Amino acid sequence: MRTRWVFLILATLVVGAIGGSILAPQPAVAVSKEIIQLQQQVSQLLQGQQDLRSTVDKGNSALSTILQQTLDAVNQMNKTMGGLQQTIQSVQANSGSRLDTVASQVQGVSDNLQDIQARVGKLSQQMTDMQSVLQSLDAKVSSQSPATQPGATTTTPPTGGAAPSAGGAAGTNPPASSGPPVSSELLYANALRDFTGGKYDLARQEFSDYLKYFRASDLASNAQFYLGEIDYVIGNYPEAISSYDKVLVNYPKSYKLAAALLKKAEAQLAIGEKASGTRNFREVVRRFPGTDEARRAQAKLKELGVSASPRSTGTPH
Repeated sequence: MRTRWVFLILATLVVGAIGGSILAPQPAVAVSKEIIQLQQQVSQLLQGQQDLRSTVDKGNSALSTILQQTLDAVNQMNKTMGGLQQTIQSVQANSGSRLDTVASQVQGVSDNLQDIQARVGKLSQQMTDMQSVLQSLDAKVSSQSPATQPGATTTTPPTGGAAPSAGGAAGTNPPASSGPPVSSELLYANALRDFTGGKYDLARQEFSDYLKYFRASDLASNAQFYLGEIDYVIGNYPEAISSYDKVLVNYPKSYKLAAALLKKAEAQLAIGEKASGTRNFREVVRRFPGTDEARRAQAKLKELGVSASPRSTGTPH
């Protein structure tokens, strides 16, 4: 546009000069020379305009090429980002299931350590009690010994005096009853070790045996909980929910209540029972505030896009 205006102004000047030259009374030779010069200048101006237009056209063409290349690069980046997003979602999905399995195994190891500590404490207390009993027996034997009584004679008792009663006791012992193959502590430790090692069939049998022989022990609720964990890990969610329910109903004082209710909610979510799972997640937050289970339940509720504090919370189902 600027070039056009410059051209128009110059053309006006040229026309004016030509008109002035024509009107002015100048010699014919001088007028011819000026006209030739003006014509040359006009030709130069026209050539400059054409060169400028050619340059502008080339610049526009190069700019269009660059824009097209940029658009192609952006489209390629969008495709790449889409592929990366799908890969990330797949990794997150796979990582979630692996993290659940690892969390179960870590929890099993932690419980194993707690149980070992509890057993060590019991053994220590038993050793202390046994030492006290032995000291007491030693004191009684020393005080009732014939050598310490005034006027007593040191007679040797007959060798067969105690034999009849001992032999009678041995002869009257009842036959051994069909009981557990090992102690409760050893059976539970073996079951927990096999569970953390991924030997789920063997662990299931051992936990079932524990419940069969030691149903009234302190660790019975743990054994029932880990039966649910085995079914949860292998994807048998209905059976897992049944085992968690037994913990909640049969062992109301178990310290596995929060974990059982949380895992029940996760199993319900896995089989599509979102409403029941959401309700139980909220129940974990309400009944067990400040625990690790409550924090995990809050995270699950956040993933579901629901509030952790509804207007009213019912009992778990």
